[in-house]
Amino acid sequence: MLGRFPNMRKLLSIFALISCLGGMEAASARDVIHKGDIVVVPLRGEVSPSLLTFLRRTEKAAENSGASAIIFEMNTYGGRLDSAAEITSALNRATIPTYTFINSNAGSAGSLIALATQHIYMAPVSAIGAAAPVLPTGEDLPLTEREKTISYWTALIRSSAIKNGHNPDIGEAFMNKDKEVKIGDRVIHPKGTVLTLSAQEATEKINGKPLLGDGIAASIVDLTQKAGLKGNIVSLNPSGFEQLAFWITALAPLLLLGGIIGAYLEFKIPGASLPGIISATCFALFFLGHYLAGLAGWEVVGLFVLGVVLVLIEILFFAHSTIVFGVIGVFLMLTSLLWAMIDRYPGETFFPTGRMLAIPLLNLFLAIAAAVIVIAILARFLPRTGLYRRFALMTSNPPGPSLVGAPRQFVTAPLTRGTLGTALTILRPSGKARFGDHVVDVVTGGEFIPPQTPITVIQTDGMRVVVKSAVEC
Repeated sequence: MLGRFPNMRKLLSIFALISCLGGMEAASARDVIHKGDIVVVPLRGEVSPSLLTFLRRTEKAAENSGASAIIFEMNTYGGRLDSAAEITSALNRATIPTYTFINSNAGSAGSLIALATQHIYMAPVSAIGAAAPVLPTGEDLPLTEREKTISYWTALIRSSAIKNGHNPDIGEAFMNKDKEVKIGDRVIHPKGTVLTLSAQEATEKINGKPLLGDGIAASIVDLTQKAGLKGNIVSLNPSGFEQLAFWITALAPLLLLGGIIGAYLEFKIPGASLPGIISATCFALFFLGHYLAGLAGWEVVGLFVLGVVLVLIEILFFAHSTIVFGVIGVFLMLTSLLWAMIDRYPGETFFPTGRMLAIPLLNLFLAIAAAVIVIAILARFLPRTGLYRRFALMTSNPPGPSLVGAPRQFVTAPLTRGTLGTALTILRPSGKARFGDHVVDVVTGGEFIPPQTPITVIQTDGMRVVVKSAVEC
C-alpha cells in the first residue's frame, strides 16, 4: 500500500524518529523506578512552566511505577504564581504519600507548593514563607489587583493546607500581611507583615502538634528514617527536554495547523515531498512534547497512526464505494490529538471531565477552524500558481508498455467541456489521461480518481485541463 505513496515510508520514518527522540528520556524515568521505591525529585531554582512540566511527568511516573512515596527536595526563592498554581493542583492529585524537604529555602511560591504536600521536613538552617504577590520588577501590585490576587490565593492556599493536614491560617499568613495567627490564647504571628518561619519555629510543638513542619532533617536519608519510609531511594533530575516540552505544548494549535495543512498539500501536490515532511514533523513534535510533558503516552501515537492507515485504505481501495474507513480514521486521528492534550492522573476516571477537556477542545477547535480557512484559500488559488503546475507536470508515468511511444503533449488537442477520456494514472489530484490518441496532463477538482476510470473534461484554463469522474455514483 505504501508503495503507491512513494513519500509515505519517508514521512512515517521522520514521524517515528522525532517521536522517539525524547521517548527514551521520558521512558527512562519509569524504567529506573521500581515498586516500593522512594522517589526524590529536586525542586530548585525559579518556579516556572518548565518546572511544572518536569514535576508533572515525574509524579505520574512515580505513581504508575508503584513508588511508595515521593519527596520534593526544595530550594527556591519562588517564581511565577501561575506555575505555582498548576504545580499545586498536580501535587494535590497525588495518590501516594508526598513529602517536601526544604533544603535551605521555600520562599514565596515555594511555600505554597510545600503546603500542597502531606508532610514537610526542613533542614536545620532553612526558612519558609514570604509569599506576598509582587510584580516581575519586584514592586507591589496595584491595590485593586493585589486584593483580588490575595483573595483568590487565600482560598486556594487554605483549601490546599486543609487537604494536606496543615494549619490554613499559617498558609494564609504567608501571603496576607493582614492575617493574624493565633493558637488558643497565644498569638503566633501578629498583623503587619507576611509570615516567614525558620526550621525551629515551623517545627515547634504547640499543644502537642508541630506548628507546620513534621520535623528537622539533616538530609534525605535522615528524613526517610525519621518518617519511617522503607525502600530504595531513586533520584530523578530534569533535562533540557522539559523546556522543549513547555514550548511545544504552548504552541500546540500551531503545530496542529502545520500538520493539517502539510498533509493537505502532500495529497494535493503528489510530486512534492516538503509539505509531507513538514506535516510529519509537526505531528511528531506535537506528540513528543505532550509525551515529555506527562500528558500523553505512546498509546495515543498508535491511535493516530491507525487513523492515518485507515484514511489511506479509504483513499487507495474504497474511494468510490464506501466512506466507513475514512470516517473512522479521521475520528481516531482527532481523538488521539485531543487525548494527547488532556492532563489525566492515575486513579482518575477514564473519561475526562468538562474542566479537563476545556483547553484541549479549544486548541483543537482553533487548529481545525484555521486549517479549514487556509485550505479553502489554497483550494481556490493554489491550482493557478506556477509552483503547483510545475509539480503537477513532474508526476511520473506508471511503468509498462501502455504509454511507451504514445505521443504526449500538454493539451494541443481540441479539448472542450464534456470531452470524454480515460485516466491512465491515478489522479491525486493531478496525473495523465488519454483523450483519443493524445496523452494529456490533467487535474481534478480535488478528488482522487483511480487509473482506467472514465473521465470527462469540466474546464480548460489555458494549459490547464480540469476533469472529473464520468462514473455515475
